Amino acid sequence: MSTCGGYGTSVCSFMGSTGGPCSILANAPTTLSPADFNIYGAGAAAGGASGYGFAIEGLFSGGEKETMQNLNDRLASYLDKVRELEQANSELEAKIREWYEKHRNACKPDRDYSKYYHIIDELKNKIMCATIENARIVLQIDNARLAADDFKLKYENELCLRQGVEADIIGLRKVLDELNLTKCDLESQIASLTEEIACLKKNHEEEMKSYQGATGQLSVELKAAPGIDLTKVLNDMRSDYEDISERYRREAEAQFIEASKALKEEILHGAEKVECSKNEITDLKRTLQGLEIELQAALATKKSLEASLAETEGNYCVQLSKIQDKILILEQQLCEVRGDMERQSLEYEQLLDIKTRLEREIETYRSLLEGEP
Repeated sequence: MSTCGGYGTSVCSFMGSTGGPCSILANAPTTLSPADFNIYGAGAAAGGASGYGFAIEGLFSGGEKETMQNLNDRLASYLDKVRELEQANSELEAKIREWYEKHRNACKPDRDYSKYYHIIDELKNKIMCATIENARIVLQIDNARLAADDFKLKYENELCLRQGVEADIIGLRKVLDELNLTKCDLESQIASLTEEIACLKKNHEEEMKSYQGATGQLSVELKAAPGIDLTKVLNDMRSDYEDISERYRREAEAQFIEASKALKEEILHGAEKVECSKNEITDLKRTLQGLEIELQAALATKKSLEASLAETEGNYCVQLSKIQDKILILEQQLCEVRGDMERQSLEYEQLLDIKTRLEREIETYRSLLEGEP
């Protein structure tokens, strides 16, 4: 900030008359001793001499008395200027202090960032809690996905078992059809054997009748001459045929009973298998329904968790955007503060440099004045 920024016309007019910066006396003391008057007066004279283009050699070109008189006159005039500038400088310093006080009071609420630390810590804690909650929800979603995959695998296994049971049922039905065909075949064989037995009995009766007729004729013809006992022979033949027919009947009956027993056992075994298969199918259907219900519940839970996750992410995105906006505002304010500090530091360096050069010039003119006879 320049000291000539609209705070004193006398100071700026003095800058125009002397050719030096108006802020060179900003660091001068408000009260001056005689030695200080000599120093600052000599400095002002040096500034005036440099402003009007006089050189040191020109000052001492005439007589020493005229030169000293000229210097004393200039010193007196510049001491008056110094008093005026001190008064203007005091007023300027008061105005600067007042301006800094107002500026500090106006910027104090904006530059006091301590009240934001608690809010920032709370927001950090909320972000951390939200991150933990998000991780927990993601973990629940992963667990639900794993459970759904497990249920899906169980469903596929149960479906494979069901398909295997259905294939076994189809095979058992084929076996049952084959057993029915075998039963029909055996029944037809039994019927044919029964017919054959009836035919054999009929033939046997016809042969017996023919033998009886032949026996009566022979008894008439051979009445005179005794011969073989045909009755006994016929009885033997009859007993033989009866034994043969009885054996065939028993064998056929035994075969029929054995085949019927095996068929009944196979039918019973097949019925038991069919019943077991039906029970297994019922259990599998019940298990499948339970798994489907659990799968639907898991999918509903997954959807609700995903919706909750999306809502949470949206809320925290909004909060994060607000926090980022606040951070940007604070960064802008911080940049403004840094810019003000850098500008004030630069102005301070410039003023310090001007003060150093002025002190060097004052020291030079002091040495010149002290070196006079």
